[in-house]
Amino acid sequence: MLSPLPISVPMVDSSTAPPFAETGAFLRNIRERVGEVVVGQDVVVERLLISLLTGGHLLLQGVPGLAKTLLVAAVSKTISLEFSRIQFTIDLLPSDILGSEILDQRTQEFRTHKGPIFTNLLLADEINRAAPKVQSALLEAMQERKTTIGNTTYTLPAPFLVIATQNPVEQAGTFELPEAQLDRFMLLHRLDYPSIEEEKEILMRNAALQVMRDEDGGALMRTEFDMLSESQVGGKEEIAKAMEDVNKVHVSQTFLEHVVQIVDRTRKHPSLELGASPRAGISLIKASRARALIHGREYVVPGDLYALAEDVILHRIRPTYEALAEGLDASDILQSILSETGEA
Repeated sequence: MLSPLPISVPMVDSSTAPPFAETGAFLRNIRERVGEVVVGQDVVVERLLISLLTGGHLLLQGVPGLAKTLLVAAVSKTISLEFSRIQFTIDLLPSDILGSEILDQRTQEFRTHKGPIFTNLLLADEINRAAPKVQSALLEAMQERKTTIGNTTYTLPAPFLVIATQNPVEQAGTFELPEAQLDRFMLLHRLDYPSIEEEKEILMRNAALQVMRDEDGGALMRTEFDMLSESQVGGKEEIAKAMEDVNKVHVSQTFLEHVVQIVDRTRKHPSLELGASPRAGISLIKASRARALIHGREYVVPGDLYALAEDVILHRIRPTYEALAEGLDASDILQSILSETGEA
């Protein structure tokens, strides 16, 4: 098994280390508020918080109807940050995301119209329904936090986070995201169906929704989106404080070596034709520190690594045709790599 982490040797003197109580309360408030609208999905909420605390982009994958959009909307309502949503479709253009230069007929001069990407939280809904040219328009923004319109480069607001959703690629009318695009996402989390008890709770909550009347006497049924609270538990200041606390979480040399071993083995494994990039190791460290903070720890543990490895690495590796012919998929190969690392 993995060697125990030297948790008794912190990066800073424990007597002067600031407590994480304030940040912990802030994160708990977010999870509780989201739980008022979304049933279950605790792991997905954790992944959203990890992305928010590290500035890493998140891709949520699942069949329609698993509350992916509702979940992101609930988080955006809970925190006082600017929020934009783009519904990706086959006819979407890059300028619909980034913005464009428009000729002012009165002055005969061009003025810049900034697109919805100029925000703090960008929900790219069903990102794999847009053509690859549109998907690639996000590359510069996701990596460098800036975008170019015409001949001018603009810096995006801080924080800037892309939370994308996609249906599985086998669904009709979708385009598989290229490796360069996938590598920009720190995490790719695959949503599962709710448990029996969770689905009962979902149906009970939905059945309890009332009819909503407007001033003209019209009526319509409320949805879960109508139940989102407008009150917020924090904003940019709390997020900045939490991000600073993440960087204070201790990472031992042993933990770092395990991360390097796992990433290196994906590049040398005979069943993989594409291994993980250096960005995978960076993401594993960052995500592990954020997960430790969310769970109230000042240090990372092997459990953080194992819990996050699939979401961080799986979309960055690709099996060979021979491995696929033998019935092996990327998940099987990654699990064998993790087992080898744990036994080393």
